[in-house]
Amino acid sequence: MTAAAPPDASGFRTFLKLWASQGASGLGSAVAWFSLSIYVAQTLYPLPSQRPELALALSLLGLSGALPALVVVPLAGVWADRHDRRRTMLTCDLLSGALTLLAAALMHTGHLPLWALLLTSVLISVLGSFHGASFDTSYSLLVSRAQLPRAGGLMQTMGSLSQLLAPALAALLIALPGGVPMSLLTDALSFWLAAVVLWRLRIPRPPATDHGIRPPLKDDLLFGWRYILRRPPLLALLLTFAAVNFSWSPLQVFETLLLKGRLADDLNAHGLSFQAGLALLSTLGAAGGLTGGVLVSAWGGLKTQRIYGVLVPVLLGALGLLTLGLAPGVWLAAAAMFGLFFTGPIMNAHSQAIWQAQVPSELQGRVFSVRRLIAQFTGPLSVGLAGLLAARFPVPAILLVLAGLLGVVVLVQFVNPSLRRVEDREYLEALAQRS
Repeated sequence: MTAAAPPDASGFRTFLKLWASQGASGLGSAVAWFSLSIYVAQTLYPLPSQRPELALALSLLGLSGALPALVVVPLAGVWADRHDRRRTMLTCDLLSGALTLLAAALMHTGHLPLWALLLTSVLISVLGSFHGASFDTSYSLLVSRAQLPRAGGLMQTMGSLSQLLAPALAALLIALPGGVPMSLLTDALSFWLAAVVLWRLRIPRPPATDHGIRPPLKDDLLFGWRYILRRPPLLALLLTFAAVNFSWSPLQVFETLLLKGRLADDLNAHGLSFQAGLALLSTLGAAGGLTGGVLVSAWGGLKTQRIYGVLVPVLLGALGLLTLGLAPGVWLAAAAMFGLFFTGPIMNAHSQAIWQAQVPSELQGRVFSVRRLIAQFTGPLSVGLAGLLAARFPVPAILLVLAGLLGVVVLVQFVNPSLRRVEDREYLEALAQRS
């Protein structure tokens, strides 16, 4: 196979089509996920006496969406480097749509208990892992290196826009008869819409490096680990994101518990229902993410010393967690969510640009899968712990501890001389040669 042609203007146009269609699918999934949180809190475990069961159910729902993806992500990365990435994304979109439609049908007939909901989430999570490995390694073949931060910002913007619109759209659907099943049906249709658009796009394939001879699967599975471990600055960058994910991931559990606990009286004082309060926190958080995404997309990000585009937002995010833990009322909590999620697109876009510039496209599937595993394995861990700890300790106190841990990690990284050279490719390759 010959090397892929350098990205040009038509490649960026293809990226925009891919970005818009997959973003629409992401919006459908965000609507469905918000509806499911309401379903679990208001239908399966609605009573105040069921707070421990609700905390456990929300944790299990979060784990079912995150943990399976991490378990299979190394295999998904190898698959992305070995197979046609466009075809993989297309297959995953079609199958995810079918599973979501099945869940909607079962819910509509009243036969979707928690275990079946969790099983469906696990299967879609596995498909999402293969889809994500192919997607994340595809757009660097469409977009020039100078445009990578802008493309990363657009990716973050679309995710935040989905989170911003999802609560309102979900609330509209839930108000209708059969609203939660309808939200799942909407998600299924969005998967299939993305598949139709993808069918008409041409995604370049990276150049072959094995000359038609594939290494054993074991070697491919270990390749990403060896690549990263031989380049300590990349590992240090990943450990920073592992700390971020450990601190941020339980928010999906804590939002609901804060509104049913410490913020309940303030909600009532403002005449807000639980659903309205959850929508407020989610919407303001998404608005912050959208604002940060638009900012980094328009700005294009730092051209040099991009590591500071990661570390400064992480520090600001720790302050957002601290404010959320101290907030006595729902509006200050919502403002803290805005500030916290504002930092996410900025740190993620700069990190993505660093990785895409440092790792050759033909290696990105295997390397990025291990990257995702190392950075995100702490998320399911903290979500699982959140359900156990929240049943025993006040949520605000847990948030303060998480903010403190994240603050310590980022301050240590600011003075880490190795991390400051993460963008020096010659330095990274020299380290790899010594290993």
